[in-house]
Order: sequence, then C-alpha cells, then structure tokens
Amino acid sequence: MNEQKHGKILIVDDNEDLLKAARMHLKRHFNQVDVEKNPEAIPALMQHEDYDVILLDMNFTKDVSSGSEGYYWLEKILQIDPSAVVVLITAYGDVQMAVKAIKAGATDFVLKPWENEKLLATLYSSMRLRETRDEVNRLKIKNQEINQAVNSRYQEIIGQSTIMQRIFQTIDRVAQTDANVLILGENGTGKELIARAIHRNSSRQKESFVSVDLGSITETLFESELFGHKKGSFTDAKEDRPGRFEMANNGTLFLDEIGNLSVTLQAKLLTVLQNRKVNRVGSNKDTSIDIRLICATNLPLYDMVKENRFRQDLLYRINTIEIEIPSLRDRMEDIPLLSNFFLKHYAEKYGKSVSKMSDAAMARMTKHTWPGNIRELQHAIERAVILSNSSVLQPEDFTFAPNATKESDQPMNLDQFNLDEVEKLLIRKVLKKYNGNITQAASELGLTRSSLYRRLEKHGL
Repeated sequence: MNEQKHGKILIVDDNEDLLKAARMHLKRHFNQVDVEKNPEAIPALMQHEDYDVILLDMNFTKDVSSGSEGYYWLEKILQIDPSAVVVLITAYGDVQMAVKAIKAGATDFVLKPWENEKLLATLYSSMRLRETRDEVNRLKIKNQEINQAVNSRYQEIIGQSTIMQRIFQTIDRVAQTDANVLILGENGTGKELIARAIHRNSSRQKESFVSVDLGSITETLFESELFGHKKGSFTDAKEDRPGRFEMANNGTLFLDEIGNLSVTLQAKLLTVLQNRKVNRVGSNKDTSIDIRLICATNLPLYDMVKENRFRQDLLYRINTIEIEIPSLRDRMEDIPLLSNFFLKHYAEKYGKSVSKMSDAAMARMTKHTWPGNIRELQHAIERAVILSNSSVLQPEDFTFAPNATKESDQPMNLDQFNLDEVEKLLIRKVLKKYNGNITQAASELGLTRSSLYRRLEKHGL
C-alpha cells in the first residue's frame, strides 16, 4: 500500500482543526502532506519543496468572506511557479467566486466541510494535471534541444559569394518580422536550412520549428496530418492527435514542396491561413493558431498560376517575402569553403585523419556542374572521406560520371558505361528535365519517391 503512495501536498488554512484532520486523512494516500497556518510562509515552503498540489484557503482571519486573500496568494504562488496546481477551498459556495478563481489560474475549487472521497478525487485529478504539465514542459524542452541540435550542426549557412551575402542580409531583415516567406530554389540548395535560420533569428526561436514535406503526404491524409484528428474519426484514428499547425503554434511552420499540392488541397490550406484556425478531422471545434509560415518549392509557381495549377490567391498569401536560393553552379566561388567545411565535419564524424584536399582535387570540384547542388557536394565529400586512406583527398577519390562537368543533351553511348553509370546519368537527365522535382522524376523513372531517394544517395546526387 505504501509503495503506491506518491505526491506532495501542501495545505494552507488558518483553521488548526481542519489542518490536523486533513493531514491525518491524506497521509494515507500521499507521500508527503505539509500543513501551514500562515500564508506568509508559502514562498519559503515553495522554495524548498516542489509540491504537486497546493490546497489554499480563500479566506484568512483578516477577511472571512470575500476571498480576496485567497486571490492574492494564488497570484503569488503562480508568480513563484507558473505551472503550480492550486485548489482553492472555502466555506462559501459562491459560483461567481469559483469562476473568478478558475480564471485567475486555480485548477479547481472545493467547499468545506468536504467529503473525504470527493477531496481525494479532486486532488488525484489535480495531480494528474500537474504531471501532464510537467510532461508538456519536458517535451517542449526536448523539442528545443532537438531543434538546437539540428540547427547547430550547420549553425551558419556557408557562403562568402556576393549572392549569398545578399541572402544573409535578407534573412536578417525578414527574421524579426512575422511576414510569410516563400523560398525558391532547386533541390539540394538548402531551402530548409534558410528556413531554420529565419526561425533561429526570430522572436519565436524558443518555440517549435515544424517541418512538413508536402510532397510525401497523400491527399487522403492531408487534413489529418496538417489539421489533426479526433479519436475514431477514421479507421486508423486510435487516439486524438494534433496536426502540424497545432504542433507549430507560437512557433514556425515550414511547408516544403508546396508546389506539389493539388488545387483541392491548396483551397483547404488557404482557408486555414486566412482564418488562422484549424478544425481537427471529426471535430466541430475550431482551434486558433499563431504561426510564422515559411514555404518552399523548386517548381515555377508563377507559371503554374498561369496554367491554373496553383491558386493565385494562395501564392499572394504565402509570398509576402520571396527568397531565391542560387544553385551551386551560380556560386562556384563558395565550393572551396563548403568543401573544407564538409571535409572537417566528416573527418571528425568518422574518426579519419583526412585533413585537406589537394589543389588538383579542388580544381576538379570547381569544374563539376553539381546538378544536385550542395547535397551532392556533401555526399561526394562524405564518400571520399570514408573511402580515402590518405590524409589528403586526391581527384581519384571523387567519382563523377564521364562528361559530368559538361552537361550535354546528346544521346548517351551506353556501350562506354557500366550499368551504375547508365543509371546515374539517366537519373541526372530526368531530374534536369523536371528541374529537380523528385515526385515527377520518380514517376517518369517508374520508381517510388523513397526508391529514387535511395538511388540519389547511392550515386551522390
């Protein structure tokens, strides 16, 4: 029986008989029950103990009926610990007083003399609320740590070219506002990295950064994933679940590959962005949301608007500010800086003694056109570091398809390549055809998105 007891309770009341009776009853159910006649002792008690529930009298000797002292000490308790769970007790069953107490931050309200079982039920319910609040705070801190870990991996966006300096200046100006941002650029240029940099430098930096790949969400799951659902609203809805909008509340929501949404889904997204409210699937209750919206795509949205494949009103809603990220071939002067950064990172990660790249290897890097952009460069260096047995990377440590430094639309002579080379060149050509769009490229190649991603990893694209 004693092994099941848990929880710390503090009771503050000027009635000594009540304190003795309450302590005697509650000691059988909780690990620790402290009692105190003088409310002036509350700050010192809270400094030394972390109470799960505080039972606080509404009226002390100076004022026996208005409850003003109770409100005063409720406010003091919440100043000390904003997550404190306080149950107010009084001998006067005034509904207005109860409502006022709840609005002031109290968790519950009980009348004295109380029924022991009812008091226990109230305390257990309040203690579960405390546990829930603590868990939410732990998850929030964990989320912040995860975001920090993700952000700190590439704490600074690498680039010293003039075009990247302009990008940095734009981020500095935009981050401090709540303006919606649309990031344009090819696959592998670092669009999500830019989005995270905006979030990290904004007033919402301590809140969640929630990233959603819209290209990977099916139409049937779109509303559930973004807006949430209620238990039983569809076959696999085993429990209530918040959507990405609710998860990002007070923080930043990053919608990647927004150009892949169908016109039907665009309309649903637009409604939420206009109303700033979400309605979970299976619910009639609206939930207000406060988010910073950042979207990204590698597709030509303005051309899609002309072709009626993307809603013009949605485009206006998401592109208060546009940031266009250059391809790596348009910032070739950044390749040495990026290469040395990734070289150091992967040498440390894999415990390799590789310390630099030869001039010949760097020359080869700057001649390659990098259709996969920074992602391709990153994978190429990671592979070279893993396979190299030298402290200096040489040109032969990098494997590019023949003529990869000069993109050509000429037919491929299949006899001169092995099967891996043919596959790599074919994927490269299809990606170029669709401006790096993974979904469209995978469809033409007869692959799933995940299969194409595995081949991109395999070939360093």
